[in-house]
Amino acid sequence: MQRVCFLLKVREDRLDEYRERHAAVWPEMLDALSATGWHNYSLFLREDGLLVGYLETEDFAAAQAGMEATDINARWQADMAPFFESLDGARPDEAMKPLTEVFHLA
Repeated sequence: MQRVCFLLKVREDRLDEYRERHAAVWPEMLDALSATGWHNYSLFLREDGLLVGYLETEDFAAAQAGMEATDINARWQADMAPFFESLDGARPDEAMKPLTEVFHLA
């Protein structure tokens, strides 16, 4: 199982709305994530907008590709894109660059 951690930056003026959206993630989005191999997926948000994501999956590239093939993901990413800084034209899920794990205590 791969452990994947990534960082993104939420616009400070959109933090409250971002929290609200994630308190009510679309059921179809949740189903798609589970079906494509996203497990133990968590998002942590700091008050300055730093977003830390963590998930576990058998194959991160395959999990991303599986989500990219769904219509619900395209709609979710388009809806979420305005919340983020520095996407440079990418969708939020394309901007998720995994950090290198340097230590793990099991």
